[in-house]
Amino acid sequence: MRQLLIIVLATIFLMPQGVQAQRQAVRKSTDILCLLPTATAAVLTLVNKDEKGLKQFVLSTLTSTALSYGLEACVTKARPDWDGMHSMPSTHTMIAFSGASYLQRRYGWKWGAPAYAIATYVAWGRTYAKRHDVWDVLVGSAIGVGGTYIFTRPFMKGVDVAISPAVIDDAKCINVAITF
Repeated sequence: MRQLLIIVLATIFLMPQGVQAQRQAVRKSTDILCLLPTATAAVLTLVNKDEKGLKQFVLSTLTSTALSYGLEACVTKARPDWDGMHSMPSTHTMIAFSGASYLQRRYGWKWGAPAYAIATYVAWGRTYAKRHDVWDVLVGSAIGVGGTYIFTRPFMKGVDVAISPAVIDDAKCINVAITF
């Protein structure tokens, strides 16, 4: 009985340290891996000399980033680990999904599938590390994907997309022109 009590107490006292070390390792990995899809998207766009894609990449990334940081400034939500009030949305997840969705949308699933796998790991890792809850990463991923799908079109030669503001009968509008 004494040995069993020692094993149970050792498990109780040693397990949280093991789990905490795992959570810390996952947190560090998500800090780094969240940048991989977006960095890959930037490099691939530059290597392909894809000027239209570069504009789309910059617009989608800036839009997602501005929306994420704006929402984070407006929503004061405590992190699950109680380390600050910037939980909603998960910017790490937004960055990862923004890059992944750009790669998939612009260059296809050959690039998108591995990038989405990394982005999904980042979302899972942020919740496992107790930096965010499920809602935080869902909103972050939706912002990243949404910003990309607004501006990014598949990589095709001979297709041009122009977006410009317009005023029609005193109504402010957006004019979208697509040339095939």
